[in-house]
Amino acid sequence: MDRKRSAAAAGQAWQIYRETLEPGAPGLWERVRAVPRMLKSVLSGRYKGMSLKTLGFLALGLVYIVSPIDGIPDMIPVVGIVDDTGMALWMVAVLIRSAGDFVAWERGGRPTVVVGEPID
Repeated sequence: MDRKRSAAAAGQAWQIYRETLEPGAPGLWERVRAVPRMLKSVLSGRYKGMSLKTLGFLALGLVYIVSPIDGIPDMIPVVGIVDDTGMALWMVAVLIRSAGDFVAWERGGRPTVVVGEPID
């Protein structure tokens, strides 16, 4: 992930954090605590607000971060860490935004748009 993408991921993370501060919106800590419940509900098929495809991309992102084989090796100072940081920010942004939708779904029991899928 290059610097431009890392900056975009950071901007997206900041936007999601601001969403957590809006009145009535699930707060950041509430979303963080909801992530395990959301993942369990997605895997069990109970919650359709996140696709298995998105969950798969998150898993691949985690493998990319912990893998010693990177697009840009971590032994290259600064640049090697930027791609992993960008990937981590993207993953956190997806999880926190999705967890907000999940908490809203839990509160109202209403269907949501599937994250990562086009809106018809």
